[in-house]
Amino acid sequence: MLKRKFYNDLVRWKKEKKQECLLVNGARQIGKTFIIDTFGRENYGQNYIYINLLKNPEHKEIFEGSLEPAEIYKRLQISLKNVRLVENKTLIFIDEIQVCPKARTALKFLAIDNRYDIIASGSLLGIHYNQSVNDVELEKQISIPVGYEREVEMHSLDFEEFLWACGIQEQAVAILREYFEKQQVVPTEINEKYEQLLREYLVVGGMPEVVNTFVATSNFYKAFEVQQKILQAYEDDIQHYASNVDKPKIKMCYNSIPKQLAKEYTKFQFKTIEKMGSARKYGSSLAWLEDAGLVKSVRNVSLPEIPLKAYEQYENFKVYGTDIGITTALFGTETQIALVKNQLKGPAKGGIYENLIFDMLNKRKIGLNYFKRADNTQEIEFVFEKNGAVVPVEVKSKNGMTYSLNEYIEQHNPAVVYKLIDGNIGSLPPKITLPHYMAMFV
Repeated sequence: MLKRKFYNDLVRWKKEKKQECLLVNGARQIGKTFIIDTFGRENYGQNYIYINLLKNPEHKEIFEGSLEPAEIYKRLQISLKNVRLVENKTLIFIDEIQVCPKARTALKFLAIDNRYDIIASGSLLGIHYNQSVNDVELEKQISIPVGYEREVEMHSLDFEEFLWACGIQEQAVAILREYFEKQQVVPTEINEKYEQLLREYLVVGGMPEVVNTFVATSNFYKAFEVQQKILQAYEDDIQHYASNVDKPKIKMCYNSIPKQLAKEYTKFQFKTIEKMGSARKYGSSLAWLEDAGLVKSVRNVSLPEIPLKAYEQYENFKVYGTDIGITTALFGTETQIALVKNQLKGPAKGGIYENLIFDMLNKRKIGLNYFKRADNTQEIEFVFEKNGAVVPVEVKSKNGMTYSLNEYIEQHNPAVVYKLIDGNIGSLPPKITLPHYMAMFV
């Protein structure tokens, strides 16, 4: 079984929660159902109840009629066999909640009642998209349980979880962290080992089924086949949830990601989708992909100062895939093999490594922007807030000169800056040079 950090998040929620349900969001097939189900069985035993509203649509009747908790629990006991409802000791997991909007509304009343722990999960695309007129009228009568649900986002495996899956022990990762904290050069053999493991993560990514396949077979082509199956599932979601008008535009928008990343400057451009592309035509398609959890936007800031949100430029942004393996799969298997062998050349390599570092930082819940001045070519791939200051991060696919970073240091006098490279640790304050894999410690 894959070890996931999100399990500990669930344990903390169980200990800390008061009158709130937990709503777990995230892209499809990242392992939400598996980890919540495992948590339920291990922590609640016979008092764990699983409801899948997509697999068993008849269970939507539990949320029909009165939403008084007592009535809901009566209908639940009628609908499911061998239900054990023990106050303060029962977990009810409502999976695929998107197919029953009234179940989402019921979370408020179940949270106030607070007799049992409630976790819900699923794709919110089913609520936001592909609704008939009657469905829209129904949603007007349905309220979102603001204040009574803790909404959290789950991701596919991060690099550290990938290392665990590959048999790297936590103690070994802790030793790497010591090199990072002390800013000491990593022994060559160890450094090369983790650089190679990172290149494998570049193409395998963190989707649980892909990781399991790769670990079991050590075969990149087998992993790629699973990635293609996942991409087909995403396309099926587009066909199912998007309107007929939007379906081709969403697909074109998503398939443009490789071209967006292969540009010298990876700012998202609608004209890259098609010659006459515009925000008016494709803006909603990009928003759909973000709602689906397949991509995420990172916006430019006009000034790298706290608060970064105050200086965001809405019209200037980059778009990255939320799982690096699925993203490189969009380029094709030959590109993936070239990445593993470290033989890829050209601007695309730089864009792919940008997406890799985005993947690693985003999964650590770091809010990211980037900084590029309009009057020159200076660009810092990522900036984020930490300890009351802005931390810049420059990404190099190899180990080149850092003109932009040097100019940034001269102009803004930061306390610390990071340069991520295909190389080893180096320190010349305030610049700290790190191998790419150490982005998991930044």
